[in-house]
Amino acid sequence: MLLVLAACSPPVGNRMHTTEATKPSPLAADAVAGATDATLRSILADHWEYLMRWAPTYATTLGDHRYDAVLAPRDEPAIMRARAERDALITRLVALDVRMLGVIDQVTYKLLRGQLEADRGSDVCRSYEWTVDVYTASPLNELSYLVESHHVNTPSDAENLLARLDQGAKLVDDTIANLRIGLAANRVASKEKLVRAIKQLDDELAKPHDGWSIAVPAWTTAPSPDPWPAGTRDRLIARLHTIVAQQLVPAIVRLRDFYRDELLPHGRTGAEGLASLSDGDACYRASILVQVGIAMTPAELHALGLQEIARTDRELAALGQRVFGTSDLASVIAKLRTDKALYFTTREQILEAAQTYLDAAKAAIPRFFSVLPKTDCVMREIPAHEAPYSTVAYYRQPHYDGSKPGEYYVNTYKPETRARFEMEALTWHESIPGHHLQIAIAQELGALPAFRKLDGSTAYVEGWALYTERLAEEMGLYTGDLDRLGKLSFDAWRGARLVVDTGIHALGWTRAQAEAFMREHTALTEINISNEVDRYIGWPAQALAYKVGQLEILRLRAHAEATLGATFDLKEFHRVVLGSGAVTLPVLADLVEAWITSAK
Repeated sequence: MLLVLAACSPPVGNRMHTTEATKPSPLAADAVAGATDATLRSILADHWEYLMRWAPTYATTLGDHRYDAVLAPRDEPAIMRARAERDALITRLVALDVRMLGVIDQVTYKLLRGQLEADRGSDVCRSYEWTVDVYTASPLNELSYLVESHHVNTPSDAENLLARLDQGAKLVDDTIANLRIGLAANRVASKEKLVRAIKQLDDELAKPHDGWSIAVPAWTTAPSPDPWPAGTRDRLIARLHTIVAQQLVPAIVRLRDFYRDELLPHGRTGAEGLASLSDGDACYRASILVQVGIAMTPAELHALGLQEIARTDRELAALGQRVFGTSDLASVIAKLRTDKALYFTTREQILEAAQTYLDAAKAAIPRFFSVLPKTDCVMREIPAHEAPYSTVAYYRQPHYDGSKPGEYYVNTYKPETRARFEMEALTWHESIPGHHLQIAIAQELGALPAFRKLDGSTAYVEGWALYTERLAEEMGLYTGDLDRLGKLSFDAWRGARLVVDTGIHALGWTRAQAEAFMREHTALTEINISNEVDRYIGWPAQALAYKVGQLEILRLRAHAEATLGATFDLKEFHRVVLGSGAVTLPVLADLVEAWITSAK
């Protein structure tokens, strides 16, 4: 799973220094690269400025440092202003005569308009008024990641970071104000979501404040010799600790108390998904369009999931016969879930395995890809304050300016719950040849508008990563049938998502129903099932994208192989699929079809 906290999410606020706002973006040329129509170039340039101004922390990670001292506020008036700017861009795109555009410009137009219109459709959700989540909507996580992602090489960098942290208490208070609006309108998070969020904050508040990850970023340890002027680093560290102790800790206390005292008594129980909210059906359909890129119905997706589960049930039973000597599905799953010999015992074992499999994938990719990324991928450990509530692993994309590599994060919390047989498929998905290969190549494409290289369709991004779990078999990466069972269980996990996500948000399933379905059809452990279902509740429709995207890429490959026969070249197919950024699935189909026609 690709995870970017607050960086690439829809922009929600704007505070800037006017002297900085007048400077041109250092990425202005990248914003319009490859576009030839003058009107489209103008829209692309303004869209890029809109994105940088309203998502300043994202701008920093891209190397646009005009807003390095700014956090985007969360107050409702700011959200409305951002939406008005977005809608003005849509109006300009609608007025453009797409028939007059060249082929590349038409693809760019279609992608930008589709992205902005889908985002507008999701306004109906008003998610900022009710979403509470330890995973995707946590002010604590966001501020912690801000300190990690804001690179500090000079005293000026540190001053900018501290200016941002000075706004952290306002970020928390804006979050509280928005949730109060939702509470007044009877839009509230589920009780279990609130229980988990309160526990996360309680756990952090129980620690000494100077031990918080926010208070000990890497730059607080001085190199030898220290290039900063004497006393400067100590002064800035002292100021950092003052901000944490006097502003951020009290803000987190306010947030915890608000969750516990005001929201928790009204938290939803039973059906926790969108089905239990007003406008829930409209919100879910809009979320499907955002994540999948195709206006599929919940019923279609639910049926597709049941079809996939029937297939993986059969394949798990068949492979279980070979590995464990039984074809009884329940027995195979029980063995995978409960045999302690199949699990790690220490965090060091998890980290070593993840690194070993990442290194093996790096060595194998030249045989299957003609274009390789220049940017490296490194393995990291999910932070301790996040790990108990997080998924098994995730990926964070490289910084566009080259200041940070791609990062494959693994969860080492309770190592006895982390399956050895899943680690190979997990690594291929999250790092290479999955997320890192696709995202790093996209960033390095050259003459394409920046938004196409840096953002895009979830179904494409996650579909590619899931496709590579099967591709790894052709690459000779799996070391045994037990690991192939892990691959199959992961495939079942993604099929189950279609059933569970639609069950929760369209059919009114309870958390217990969703967990029971995953328990019956996948080998995920109890802690992973619990965290995964919690994630689906808090991030509607995102989990649908994986399987839909994977099946479409597999369909396109099978079509190309059947059409081209002996002339089919897998490296060329991968070049085409990865060669235009994270396009929507309909655009990808057009690109592959054009390649097939030219190859014939």
